[in-house]
Order: sequence, then structure tokens, then C-alpha cells
Amino acid sequence: MPHPNDPSLRSFIPVDPASDFPIQNLPYGVFSTEASPAPRVGVAIGDCVLDLAVLESEGLIDLSPAFDVFAQVSLNAFMALGPRLWSRTRARISELLRHDNPQLRDNKMLRANALVPAADAKLHLPIAVAGYTDFYSSREHATNVGVMFRGKDNALQPNWLHMPIAYNGRASTVVVSGTEVRRPRGQLKPPGAELPSFGPCKRLDFELEMGAVIGQPSPIGEMLSEKQAEEMIFGFVILNDWSARDIQQWEYVPLGPFQAKAFATSISPWIVTREALGPFCVTGPVQDPAPLPYLQQTQPHNYDLQLDVSLRAAAMNEAATICRTNFKYMYWSSVQQLVHHASSGCAMNVGDLLGSGTISGPEKDQRGSLLEISWNGSEPVELASGVSRTFLEDGDSLVMRGWCQGNGFRVGFGEVEGTIVAAT
Repeated sequence: MPHPNDPSLRSFIPVDPASDFPIQNLPYGVFSTEASPAPRVGVAIGDCVLDLAVLESEGLIDLSPAFDVFAQVSLNAFMALGPRLWSRTRARISELLRHDNPQLRDNKMLRANALVPAADAKLHLPIAVAGYTDFYSSREHATNVGVMFRGKDNALQPNWLHMPIAYNGRASTVVVSGTEVRRPRGQLKPPGAELPSFGPCKRLDFELEMGAVIGQPSPIGEMLSEKQAEEMIFGFVILNDWSARDIQQWEYVPLGPFQAKAFATSISPWIVTREALGPFCVTGPVQDPAPLPYLQQTQPHNYDLQLDVSLRAAAMNEAATICRTNFKYMYWSSVQQLVHHASSGCAMNVGDLLGSGTISGPEKDQRGSLLEISWNGSEPVELASGVSRTFLEDGDSLVMRGWCQGNGFRVGFGEVEGTIVAAT
């Protein structure tokens, strides 16, 4: 049987070459329909969602000894079954969707029950988020921010080149694409003000990130090897870690971000599996000085994954692209982030989410936040129809997209969208 990543595979469902969801992808998500409002697990294929709960109930996917794994409101139960079953299940779904397999293709009743037009599907948060950690792993981003606030000679803090830096965020405010983002409130102390005040954030920003979804636990007190960490990663989502820059500026000393990051983190509804991304693995930037032995990698763990961000203000007819970059630029890989996270003995759980940190590249148009694009508000971004931005305003809609380009197909994530609404 051909491997699910085989570029020659074709589905009996027509898929446009520009679609994010060919048979070589098969990303997992949670959806419901008006006719069947109970959320359950599905896979995106072309312009359809394949209902895995239906296939499991019909005995076409065997997850024994577990059962009703896909008739769930999250993917956590499936992820807990482990990487061997992840791979076996993806291979079975690929087999059922192949153009030359009549089992699903020619069963009209089964097709009617199991294949849902994507336009009729409501997409939900795909995982029950156990914990959320946000890293700071783009050298270009960290350098840009450091130059702005500390000067060129002190851009990177002394520890940055020796370990992946991170903070623990709020799992409770991770939301799925399409969820409105209310402008946060907090303590503000602009330069020159004698005392802080409390009110709506005035410097609201986005951060273009990828999120690694952890599908296997690790026990408290134990470290992880490179191989163990790799196998614990179920897949990836696009992640927007919304940021209140003015709240953060006042609060972050001495312990780092808190309320400035706690109000919302948006993720794409489809989780692209690590296996599907395998053909696009690339070696990351040279790490100099060499990391300590526990962080050293023996194989590539970065991905040639193209990303873009577009912004549409309420006064604009069409969105304007404000960033194009690539996940391959990340200095610290997701595997290194996970190894470091567990290195103190920290237990990891099924459903943990690791944000990569803002993804910026070496060029000006590859900056993954408005803080960088507008250089802390000093260089307004010209959009269209006379609209410009330094930071986000109420009514602004932001869309992030990502994909890996194959030969005649792309393995993509769909999009993560969020619209800013006024503070109450």
C-alpha cells in the first residue's frame, strides 16, 4: 500500500491543486453541522469534511481496544492512543479516500453520511488545551525587539543563544479561528506619566506563530530525548498570540508577560500531523555556540512552511498582505523547545500547546508582528484607501495562512482569523 505522503496519490474527491487539503495532508479537526449538532472528529479533504465518527461506527476504522474515540468534542482521546495508531489511522483514511478504492467511493449511502460539505461544517477548538507555553525562538524577532528597546549592542540577552526562552500562558483563553477578540484592558503607564492608569489597550498587536500540539504525556521528574520529544508531537496549528504591547511594557519587569498575553490566543481549526509535514523537514539555522548536549539535534526538525498575514480594516474592501515569511527560519525547533520544557522534570500532558514564538525572517517584509513592521509605531504601515496602521484598531480583521508546497499539491492549514471588537 502506498505511503500516505506519496505525491502520486489521488482522492476520488476532486481537489484543486491550490487547495490546502489534498489526500497527502488529511488534517484533523472537530466539527458539527446544523443537522447533527454534536461535535465530533473529522478530516479535511478538498472542499469536504470526512466524518470519522461515522467511519468508526461502521467499522471502517479500527481503534480497538478503544471505541467511540472520534465521537468526541476534542482530539485528546485519539492523541492519547499514541504515534503508532496515529500513523495506522492516517494510512487507513488515505486508503479509503484513494481514487481506486471503491469501498467508500461507490457506497452512496455511506458517502452521504460520512462526507460533509465544508461550507456546512462549523469548526470548533480541536483540542482540550491542557497547558499553553509560549516560546521566543526567532533570532530575527528577538533581535528586532532587542534593538528597539536595548540598542544594537545589547539586542539579544546573554541566555538567548543557549536555551529556548519561554513563559507559561493561559490555556483558558486559547480560542478557535473566527472567534472575536475583545480589546483587553489593563494598567497603562505611557512614557512621561507619573502614575499608571487603567483602561483599554492602545497598542494591540498580533504575533505570527506556529503551535506544536503535544499528543503524548511525559512523567514528572524525567527528561526527554530528541526522539522521544519528536514522537510526542502530534501535529501543528497556526497560532496568533495576540499581544497588548502597552500593558506588557509596564508589567513585564521583573517576571515577563502576564495580562498582556492572557486575554486571547487564536489557533487554526485544523491540526496538520507531524507525519504529513515530514517531506518538508529542513535543517534550521546554524546554532553557534553549540547548544548543551541535551539540546543538540541529530536530524532536521524545522519545516519549509510558507506563512502570510493579511489585515483588513473596516474601511477596506479587500485585505492587504503585511507579512510573508517561513517557519524554517526558527532558531530553536519545536523538538528542542519540548526537550527543554521537560528538562527540569516538568510533566507534559496530552493537549499541551507550545507556541513557537513570533516567526520573523531576515527581510523587512518578513516581520511577524506590527511591533516590528511599524518599528514600535514609528513607521506606519500603508494599507489601502488611505488606511494606515501602527497597531490594531477596533474592527480590524487579521488572517494568517500557512502551507508547504509539494509537487502539484500543497499541505496547508487553512487559516486563523480574528476580528478586534471594542473593550467593554
